[in-house]
Amino acid sequence: MHPRPAPPGGALALSPGWRPDGGGARGPCWPWRPRPHTPGAGVAVARRRPSQRLGPPSARKTLPEPDLGADPLRVAPGPTSPRGACGPEKSPHGFHSKWTSAQQCRPSLRPPLGGNVPSSEAADPTLGLGNCSSSSRSLTWKERLLLVPLSVKKSSVPQKWKQLSRLQRTVVLFLLAVLMLFGLRSYVHVADEWTAVDSRSAAAWQMRPANPPVLPAPRKAAENPETVAGLSPQKPQRHFRRGPPNLQTRAPDGDTQERRQAQAQRRAEVLGEAGWRAEAQRDGLSWRGAGTKPPQGTEPPGEKAELPPRPSPKAVRFQANPASQNERQKAVVDAFLHAWAGYRKFAWGHDELKPLTRSFSEWFGLGLTLIDALDTMWILGLKKEFQEARKWVSRKLRFQKDVDVNLFESTIRILGGLLSAFHLSGDVLFLTKAEDFGNRLMPAFRTPSKIPYSFVNIGTGVAHPPRWTSDSTVAEVTSIQLEFRELSRLTGDKKFQAAAEEVTRRVHALRGKLDGLVPMFISTNSGSFTHLGMFTLGARADSYYEYLLKQWIQGGKKESQLLEDYLEAVDGIRKHLLAKSEPRKLTFVGELNHGRFSAKMDHLVCFLPGTLALGAHHGLPAEHMELAQALMDTCYQMYRQMETGLSPEIAHFNLHHTKAVKDVQVKEADRHNLLRPETVESLFYLYRLTGDRKYQDWGWEILHSFNTYTRVPSGGYSSISNVQDPRHPQPRDKMESFFLGETLKYLYLLFSDDPDLLSLDTYVFNTEAHPLPIWAPS
Repeated sequence: MHPRPAPPGGALALSPGWRPDGGGARGPCWPWRPRPHTPGAGVAVARRRPSQRLGPPSARKTLPEPDLGADPLRVAPGPTSPRGACGPEKSPHGFHSKWTSAQQCRPSLRPPLGGNVPSSEAADPTLGLGNCSSSSRSLTWKERLLLVPLSVKKSSVPQKWKQLSRLQRTVVLFLLAVLMLFGLRSYVHVADEWTAVDSRSAAAWQMRPANPPVLPAPRKAAENPETVAGLSPQKPQRHFRRGPPNLQTRAPDGDTQERRQAQAQRRAEVLGEAGWRAEAQRDGLSWRGAGTKPPQGTEPPGEKAELPPRPSPKAVRFQANPASQNERQKAVVDAFLHAWAGYRKFAWGHDELKPLTRSFSEWFGLGLTLIDALDTMWILGLKKEFQEARKWVSRKLRFQKDVDVNLFESTIRILGGLLSAFHLSGDVLFLTKAEDFGNRLMPAFRTPSKIPYSFVNIGTGVAHPPRWTSDSTVAEVTSIQLEFRELSRLTGDKKFQAAAEEVTRRVHALRGKLDGLVPMFISTNSGSFTHLGMFTLGARADSYYEYLLKQWIQGGKKESQLLEDYLEAVDGIRKHLLAKSEPRKLTFVGELNHGRFSAKMDHLVCFLPGTLALGAHHGLPAEHMELAQALMDTCYQMYRQMETGLSPEIAHFNLHHTKAVKDVQVKEADRHNLLRPETVESLFYLYRLTGDRKYQDWGWEILHSFNTYTRVPSGGYSSISNVQDPRHPQPRDKMESFFLGETLKYLYLLFSDDPDLLSLDTYVFNTEAHPLPIWAPS
């Protein structure tokens, strides 16, 4: 680099903006002055030492000019600036005049090398400004920003800050905020990268299912599912903690458990999509066309439970070509994709879709619909949708949040959905999430009676009963055992199974039953039944009977106490709750209220035909199958006798012989349909176990009615308020999560002619239709 020309007469230490023509970057009134020069001497530019300060011209020492060689900072001699003193001028930005009087001209940025600086100079940073007139003009705001760090003392920082304009302060604060934001993001990114590097080797050896079955290979869905323009989603509703303070229990275990769970989740997540698929291929897992049976001998946890071994490739039998879907199954897939398109566009990551307003509603804020539908997507062969949902679970599903969840609903939907997805896909991510969630539900069992509370806050560990009662419902506390038992078997942690089975043992020994029939409510304080004399197989009691049988099947038919309770209950149903309607003589299950029979039957009761048929398949009396078929006809008529072809939520049966009156009567408050699955669930069991194709035809009619009266063009399906008015069914703007998790899944299985697709000798379905393996398949 060539040295710049300098004025004759000596070298100058110049500020930026100096020009050899005598001008400057700011024009003829630029306040920075060249230092006085002693003829024959040169100045070298160097950094200022901490003890050096600028001084007046008289106090400065001149040094011999060193040989700078090719130093580009060397300044050659040249003429001084012809400018005189700066004239008085008011700052265009309105700065106070004391800046001009105190510092008249800007000091040089480059002090002389070497020499001692006088103490008076060191004490006053405003000295040594060169030859400037006392009437110098005010500095511009840019000049003042450059001057502040040179002239300010530590003690005067607040004063200088106050002297800055509001605009300058805003700019400084904004830049600091931007720097902090980028620093934080960089830290998080680097921390995640190091965590991934440290965890990658350990993640490959995490817990895997004990010889997990693998379901059919999903076919690839349409690249662009049906989407429509929608509204912006509404703000999620805020959840409030419920329950009196004296019912609060202590929070979950401390930081050690939280850290262990967080580390386990990170190890599962760092595998990512590629790692998961590589693991699956290495272990013999793949998407394929038909279900298989897991290897025999899968046992329940013993006294010393151990972590399940890694699956063996020999345990999986492969099929080269996916099984073809028939036309009815394709119609179910189309219905699912339509519902999923609405959820994906308008309610992604939220609990439930509101298809009419193209928004969403929250219950727990945990993506209920998505988790409920995981295994459905796998079974239907929707690989693309499943992987997209899996990615959300990995990146977005977090349980550390201050929200109350219902123990029963969250267990059957979230815990059951995660466990099922783990078994079908073999992806350890779902098991890790399931264990984390199970641990957060455990505070609900900390009650005086060991009968769990209905609600628990998964963030704080505070459990409590509903606001309107101190009781729990019998169905809630006795329909969580399948999931908790399976979680213990997979993790080796017996606390889940122990807590759930303690409830079963206590209910088994309680008084207040009627020939195996149980009341609807149970006290969490005393552990006794309350509201005695009321018996139903509908809401608040239904799945108690279902889980008696399914626990017995899940455990390999070894727990005789469960079987005894179930058989006694079936006898009690026959004795106290069965009746026939007029004029078609339909067999239905009514209710008993303090000895008075009511011809009222919830749609929920339509689970019973399937449960009875399942018991008969596993060796129970043949008369159970006969009752199942009779009740199946009744549930179908609850659909057939409605103008829309859809069942009401509650039906009342006519007991008087009148030909002009239908068997099924509906009250105005009960004529809504919530897209419930119980009838199609029983149709699946009856067809699978009898082979009678009329059950498939009945299911096809129901699917057609769903498409006609509940399908929303923009995406999704909506429950309706009036099943008796086909012209105005009055959509309710809500698609329950169980429509994807249960209803469409059972319809798809109903239309399948492959008995090995989720074989009933291999799997048992929880009450939310999530298949779990039988521990010792027969």
